[in-house]
Formats: sequence, C-alpha cells, structure tokens
Amino acid sequence: MRTQDRLTAGTEFRDFMTQWPTGVTVITTDDGSAPAGCTVNAMMSLSVRPPTLLVSLATGSGTLGVIRRSRLFGVSVLCSRQGDLCGRFATGAQADRFRDVPTRVVRGVPLLADAAAAMVCDLRDELVYGDHALLVGVPLWHEVDAASAPLVLHQRAFRALG
Repeated sequence: MRTQDRLTAGTEFRDFMTQWPTGVTVITTDDGSAPAGCTVNAMMSLSVRPPTLLVSLATGSGTLGVIRRSRLFGVSVLCSRQGDLCGRFATGAQADRFRDVPTRVVRGVPLLADAAAAMVCDLRDELVYGDHALLVGVPLWHEVDAASAPLVLHQRAFRALG
C-alpha cells in the first residue's frame, strides 16, 4: 500500500478514483444538426424533491457545446452487455459514435436502445469547476428496465454485480 500526504493531479488522482465503483452512462443530445454523445461515469442524484440529477462533462467536450445549445440531454445507463458502447462514446468523432448503434428519439433527444435505464432532462443550471462542467438536469421523461443489470466500472475494468 502506498501512502503519501498530498494527492496530486493526473495519474495519482485517477488511481485513487479507480477504487470507487461506478455505473457507466452515455449522455446524449441533439441540437437539430446532428446527435452528440459521450461516456460519463460522474452522474448522481442531486435532489429528490424536486427530482434533479447532476452530470459532469469535460469543458472541452463537443457534447457539452451541443447540450448548451439544445438545453436538453439524455442519460442512458448502460447495461452489463453494453461495455463496447462505453469505449465507443468515450473517444473518436461524434459521427462515428452513433454509427450502427440502435437509438430512439424521445422529446428530441437520442437515447441508446436496450439501456438499463434512460432519462431525458431539461438543462437547468451549469457550474464550471476546473476542467469540468457540472450540469443540473430536471427529468422530463424516464424509463427503467428492472431486469437489466447495470454496467459497473471498478479499477479500470467492467465488473458484474452480485
């Protein structure tokens, strides 16, 4: 076990965060020109009353720019069978991310088919901190597949629950 007094940015911080198991989501949007999406593992419930969630996107993300224009975003919670989509939406050109990926459009927002859960949110607020923007969303629509196991990431690998 490695111990030190100060945690520095970069690799050491990322190594620390890999110890936190997290679900994997794909955040999607469309401003009328083309769909955009990216992989995000920083998503959480912000409030129950009113229902509100928070997602974190890199400030340089092309998806973030489209969300700012459309004011809507989708959250697709990946199921355990969708590990390939995690990598696909994490890198590469936006046009390639959606190629041959089954989607459906709800309230003008593309959502990934067969996700464990899906939600469409209205963008209500944004806070930029460091190299990320925290987006506050109010749900407009949602769907849950209770029979689907979510995709879980821990120590840079996908893990099964239970």
